[in-house]
Amino acid sequence: MLHPLIADPSATRHVLKKFKLRAVKGLGQNFLIDASVVRRIVEAAEICAGDEVLEIGAGIGTLTQGLLEAGAHVTAVEVDKKLPAVLKETLAGYENFRLVEGDILKVDIAALMPRPFKVAANLPYYITTQILLTLLEKNLPATKIVTMVQREVAERMTAAPGSKIYGALSVAVQFRSQARIAFDVPPESFLPSPEVTSSVVVCDVRKPPFEIDEEFFTKVVRAAFGQRRKTLANSLATSFPREKISSALSAAQIDGARRAETLTLTEFARLATELKKF
Repeated sequence: MLHPLIADPSATRHVLKKFKLRAVKGLGQNFLIDASVVRRIVEAAEICAGDEVLEIGAGIGTLTQGLLEAGAHVTAVEVDKKLPAVLKETLAGYENFRLVEGDILKVDIAALMPRPFKVAANLPYYITTQILLTLLEKNLPATKIVTMVQREVAERMTAAPGSKIYGALSVAVQFRSQARIAFDVPPESFLPSPEVTSSVVVCDVRKPPFEIDEEFFTKVVRAAFGQRRKTLANSLATSFPREKISSALSAAQIDGARRAETLTLTEFARLATELKKF
């Protein structure tokens, strides 16, 4: 190991210099250099000895080390081909670490993590939503998803109905989990410093609160939010026949003149159920 604690500015600079690394903007890389943030993420994930943890993007092993020190068995999926050689050295001596080289959006997560597991990740901003939806919509045995995301995304994930930022992501996250913002992470906690504040979001995964065709439910929600400025009835018309929409809205007792951001989870479920009938 190059340094007993990777989450340290001098240690991180040493690793980057030794391996001639630079943060790859295209991969959304910013290296965490604040040990207190690592500790708080581990605490937020409620890591216990023996926990199976999936980490998305191990970087140089900063968060990984914190998870390993807490006794977790960590499987890290890393897409940057330069980093496996780095991790081999920075995480040398940890027997509870497994590295998988590949793109998390292409990896068979169910095969990789067949038993109940937790997710801990500093997600790259440019594909945050895709990764979150992959984790939530594939019925994986994940029990808790703790992710560091851009503050704006965290607010969307936890937004309430009626809010201007309440949207398809809000519904998807809240349909399958109980989500809360645990804490914010300032730009100076990273090297290089991003231009935005980050937030750590904890999603306690649960079964959806309604017995429903989840794929169809998702189709309805995405159609409803497809054109936010339009009424619900007009937005849905891009994906469903108008006569079916009218009948479903009436049966669900929902005014088609409303906008999608005003509907609760229960109302979306009721609407999807009725649309499915017609």
